Amino acid sequence: MSQYVSRLGERLTGSTPPRLRFPGGHRRPRRVAMLSVHTSPLHQPGTGDAGGMNVYIVELAKRLAEINVEVEIFTRATTGAVPPEVELAPGVLVRHIDAGPYEGLKKEELPAQLCAFTHGVMQAWAGHRPGHYDLVHSHYWLSGHVGWLAAERWGVPLVHAMHTMAKVKNAALAEGDTPEPAARVIGETQIVRAADRLIANTDEEADELVRHYAAEPGKVAVVHPGVNLERFRPGDGRAAARQRLGLPQDALIPLFAGRIQPLKAPDVLLRAVAVLLDRRPELRGNLVVPVVGGPSGSGLAKPEGLQKLAARLGIADVVRFRPPVGQDQLADWFRAASTLVMPSYSESFGLVAIEAQAAGTPVIAAAVGGLPVAVRDGVSGFLVEGHDPAAYAQVLERFVDDAQLTERMGGAAARHAQAFGWGTAASATADVYTAAMQERRGRVRSHHG
Repeated sequence: MSQYVSRLGERLTGSTPPRLRFPGGHRRPRRVAMLSVHTSPLHQPGTGDAGGMNVYIVELAKRLAEINVEVEIFTRATTGAVPPEVELAPGVLVRHIDAGPYEGLKKEELPAQLCAFTHGVMQAWAGHRPGHYDLVHSHYWLSGHVGWLAAERWGVPLVHAMHTMAKVKNAALAEGDTPEPAARVIGETQIVRAADRLIANTDEEADELVRHYAAEPGKVAVVHPGVNLERFRPGDGRAAARQRLGLPQDALIPLFAGRIQPLKAPDVLLRAVAVLLDRRPELRGNLVVPVVGGPSGSGLAKPEGLQKLAARLGIADVVRFRPPVGQDQLADWFRAASTLVMPSYSESFGLVAIEAQAAGTPVIAAAVGGLPVAVRDGVSGFLVEGHDPAAYAQVLERFVDDAQLTERMGGAAARHAQAFGWGTAASATADVYTAAMQERRGRVRSHHG
């Protein structure tokens, strides 16, 4: 893997990608309209539909503003209490659009509100001089549809980030999970065709866009998400973090942090812990398994499902369920853990894995999606093929048998995470914007010429 910069699908075509940095005349956009229909950058990650994508949008927008690319984020108002506009940071404005009832709308019901949302975006634009936005950057397929319309109407390029893809999710469904609907597959296919540029988190995601959605390889740019390295760092160490969180100093603490839904597979960790205790009953008094997060997606149907599973497996005494926490406290949970366990069925990148490593904690992850990029197998953590709880139990046992493993791998994990700063991601994203604008200007010129 080359240094973590944006690259146009060279692996896909075998050709050398066009350079994305342009001399003199090819400017970056001054102002970008960023669209995030279904998840507000102001929401607490780990609840409802708020997760890695929220963090991604907030951090990317802030870093773009620092390099003089202003960002206006359009999102759906989910409460009447928020003002229509909120300044998130200098150069980053969040605009709340009224589209449908504030409360109780599930993500699956949002396609019906896209018309109203688009109307709100157009109203905001109508109050400005022509050329107010240089480019549209949409996140997730729902936003892509609004972005497609807005970009056409304003005569600017559309850059789209999928974050997750229906065809990829449906190919790796957890048992009992609901497949993504056909309408989403069709919608994603249309956006892939309409976008000037597609941003993928990893080379694998770029491959999937080409393979599943027939994306033109030249339109796909790979930009790894970043991590907030000021917030997620080893800090004052594991012992201090454990003390703050009321956790035993010498316990084995495998942590799950994220939304509780079948896709993220927290049940695999619980089953692995049951296997481990079966093999090593003496560990029971020295094992704490925190599950930090709230139910989401298809997990909302059975919010108590995981607690019931812990009771059925006879491990309710070692599992501690905690509601989602703010980013600073999440960093403390990462520091306190012996290892973060991510047995997901599908992850476009796995931001949580990088955050934990930046805090000095190794990660045990499923070898799916972007996780093999996020975790260096055998160095900063372990990758596990498949979702067999016994395989995860075996890796957990390594941490039992080698008391120094967490510290050794934790140091390597923190060094590995340094390559994923948001500054790198923002400048690579700005390069993608510049390329999209340059190409569109060329098309307009040849059209008029």
